[in-house]
Amino acid sequence: MNWDIFITCAVTGSGLTADRSEHIPITPKQIADSAIEAARAGAAIAHIHVRDPATGAPSRDPALYREVVQRVRDSETDVVLNLTAGMGGDLVLGGTDCPLPLDPAKTDMAGSDERLAHVAELLPEICTLDCGSMNFAEGDYVMTNTPAMLRAMARRVQTLGVRPEIEVFDTGHLVLAKQLVSEGLIDDPVMIQLCMGIPYGAPNDMATLQAMVQNLPAGCVFSAFSIGRMQLPYVAMAALAGGNVRVGLEDNIWLNRGVKATNGQLVERAATTLRAMGARLLGPAEVRRKLRLRNPAVQGAVA
Repeated sequence: MNWDIFITCAVTGSGLTADRSEHIPITPKQIADSAIEAARAGAAIAHIHVRDPATGAPSRDPALYREVVQRVRDSETDVVLNLTAGMGGDLVLGGTDCPLPLDPAKTDMAGSDERLAHVAELLPEICTLDCGSMNFAEGDYVMTNTPAMLRAMARRVQTLGVRPEIEVFDTGHLVLAKQLVSEGLIDDPVMIQLCMGIPYGAPNDMATLQAMVQNLPAGCVFSAFSIGRMQLPYVAMAALAGGNVRVGLEDNIWLNRGVKATNGQLVERAATTLRAMGARLLGPAEVRRKLRLRNPAVQGAVA
């Protein structure tokens, strides 16, 4: 059991959920406001994607990230910002009978510098590093993160002084994560996010979670979450496994059966569960010390 826990709120994600709930934030203002709401509800970290304001589709436009980050910082809300660097690894085959050429409308493959352009400009305290490739849900989509790409991105993030959060979707991703650590590309403390229940990665049963936890890099700080209806039960499961917690509309749009959630409500539910278990919630300042975060963009963030 982890008795001192931080909550991450994954505010909007890149999934096709914008038409499934009126609470999914789409514009930079909505995303920033939702991150602030989550922070006030008890989230120490806000994990940020951006979307095309006109369509709600996922985007990696640095200008959209710039507006979100500026709005959060201007609000003087104390929250650790964690920007995704996962966009730009989307490979979609042309079909089962003719996989090549790739689907040009859906494929978005970018180089390491381009995938990190917003991170290099905005210097958040944390950014994500999806530590592997996988068949991600249905169809011909492959989430693509080669070892060479990950080494290049890890090296760049390390140079920038940003803490990478290593996103792990299966046990093989942990093998690669440990390899990056052994090569000196990930600084201590290593930060891992166990992403459970996502087709076709690690299932979210307790035995698989335990196996993942037992194979973590020694001394790392980790969180765990699951998607959909298992998100809120995983608040307790992650804590019992010794980890920290992630909730948010990126992974689940429901508070109760038939009741759509806001990010603030999901964080409040997680905080209530954890406090009822006897855990203490860490605030942003304590998280900065725990993770030894340093952010050249924010004076005083070095702990």
